[in-house]
Amino acid sequence: MNMGIQLGIVGYGGMGGFHHRNASKIEGVQVVGAYDIDPVRVQVAEESGLRGFSSLEDLLACEDINTVLVAVPNDCHMEICIAASNAGKHVICEKPAALNVDELDQMIAAAGRNGKLFTVHQNRRWDKDFRIVKDILDSGELGKVYSIQSRLHGSGGVMFGWRGEKKHGGGMLYDWGVHFIDQLMWMLGYDNFRSVFCKTSNVKTTEVEDYFFLVFDLEDGSHVQVEIGTFVLKELPRWLLLGDEATAYVNDFSRSGGIIRLDSTVETKSEIIMTSAGPTRTFAPRPDNVKLESELPDVEADWSEYYKNVRDAIDGKAELIVQPWQVRKVLKTIEAAFRSAETGELVSLKN
Repeated sequence: MNMGIQLGIVGYGGMGGFHHRNASKIEGVQVVGAYDIDPVRVQVAEESGLRGFSSLEDLLACEDINTVLVAVPNDCHMEICIAASNAGKHVICEKPAALNVDELDQMIAAAGRNGKLFTVHQNRRWDKDFRIVKDILDSGELGKVYSIQSRLHGSGGVMFGWRGEKKHGGGMLYDWGVHFIDQLMWMLGYDNFRSVFCKTSNVKTTEVEDYFFLVFDLEDGSHVQVEIGTFVLKELPRWLLLGDEATAYVNDFSRSGGIIRLDSTVETKSEIIMTSAGPTRTFAPRPDNVKLESELPDVEADWSEYYKNVRDAIDGKAELIVQPWQVRKVLKTIEAAFRSAETGELVSLKN
């Protein structure tokens, strides 16, 4: 018998509303109701057509709900997820799933004891820019790739609400870093990541890092850079992929960018040029007619696949795409990044 998802939302804020609006469009997903500690948000949920619950206990006792979406501040995830599993519900948790691996292990164990599904909303595996990068790397058209750079620059210099508070698990590593690291580890292989070196800064936010830069060394000899900053007034491309045959760049979250390679039919010779700093041959620019630029591949990227996969996993028709062990690997990597930032040292990911 196909049950699908009968969803109850805990935390009807920005992300709770996002899940309501989007998950309800998917066949086999019914959003039943919501609970929030703020009665005003419960009223908003009711005005949006949902059943409002006055307590977490009432929502968890509702037999019309088989899956609970947890969209509350990060420090509250563990308690609510465990309670939902113990109430016999499948659990979808917003990222980051927990503030440390020990908390996550308790959440995973609770779901296992109760024979229920547990997964995390790592929806950015379906971002268009990421899927384009994955397609390029899978194609091999860049040759041997020696550097992958993933970054996000904003100019606002602001972290809103509890995301700027340490006690709630705020900061850029937990807020956006968890997405970017999840993308990279899922794409490049979890066992491929050998070590991490990380630097963090408090530029405009006092309690938590609003900038970080980290480098992963990979077993295949390449490296990955990740940089996220909220106060950068000259943005760099979202992605830069460096190979020994071509370079690819993606400017933002869309299909904006290109792939640049050399025209093998054009002969060139190295010449010394004079710059304001003196002569150089190594960094003399190549003539424009030597470079060929092509469009980025066009790929399908549908966020709804996340909920379709969870629906099918509940019905026993598919394995989860976002597996708990993968979430654990990413969280353990973030812990290592924090340790590197604190000590100033390279931290192994092989422990």
